[in-house]
Amino acid sequence: MTIRRYLRLLPLVPSILLLLLFLLAPVLWSFYASFTDASLSGKAARNPEWVGIDNYARMFSDGSFPLAAWLTVVFVAASAVLGQNVLGLLIALLMTRSRRVVSSLVGTAVVAAWVLPEIVAAFAAYAYFNRDGTLNQMLGIVGGQGPDWLYSFPLVAIVLANTWRGTAFSMLVYRAALADVPRDISEAALVDGARGWQRLAFITLPLIRSSIATNLMLITLQTLAVFTLIWVMTAGGPANASTTLPVLAYQEAFKFGDIGYGTAVASVLILLGMVFGAVYVRLLREERP
Repeated sequence: MTIRRYLRLLPLVPSILLLLLFLLAPVLWSFYASFTDASLSGKAARNPEWVGIDNYARMFSDGSFPLAAWLTVVFVAASAVLGQNVLGLLIALLMTRSRRVVSSLVGTAVVAAWVLPEIVAAFAAYAYFNRDGTLNQMLGIVGGQGPDWLYSFPLVAIVLANTWRGTAFSMLVYRAALADVPRDISEAALVDGARGWQRLAFITLPLIRSSIATNLMLITLQTLAVFTLIWVMTAGGPANASTTLPVLAYQEAFKFGDIGYGTAVASVLILLGMVFGAVYVRLLREERP
């Protein structure tokens, strides 16, 4: 019986080996490199030396890291937890109550931004928020004069751009979740005199809470890793005003050539993602009967 059980796992062996090779191995190397003085050039590029926790000590004494950590939290909270999650839920609710033609048009328009390659979406967002871009051109038509959004409000610009690009995922998750909500429960509440917001707050949302937790976990982890969108739009500027942890790790490792310090920043980002993942997984477990 035991042999048969192990034989059933044989088809999974290639997938497990690939995950270990292309996922776990780079993560382990990143943690190791964060304790060395590895660099892109010079003596340390060929023979990096062990420096212990020097990179981490430097990180917490460097003013750029706390700022990047704070901007990462704000970026994730604004564009994922609030932006994509709430907007995706609202669009899904509207689509369930609208006609099929309207629902199809709205769904196509929202999904179009999601299916674009990230680099294409980033250049589209740059063209929209640029000083001479689409947004300011439209403001000029109605007599307004917009600022240079990417210079004056870089964090707002990247939050809106990431919300625009990622909302479709949340919308699809909530569309599927709302389709599984029993209609008779909502109709019974309607007969009892419950208003629309009451049915939403006390019936619909509790019934789809597992989907909400799953969606929050996925979009949080996705947003933590956003790099291309920010780099194309602002490159972390001006004056580090939009430098999140992925951007900071890239700058330190590849722009300044300090691989050891860059991987230390990346390791903190990995640990942060693990913390978020653990919290959401625990929430999911607590929701199970």
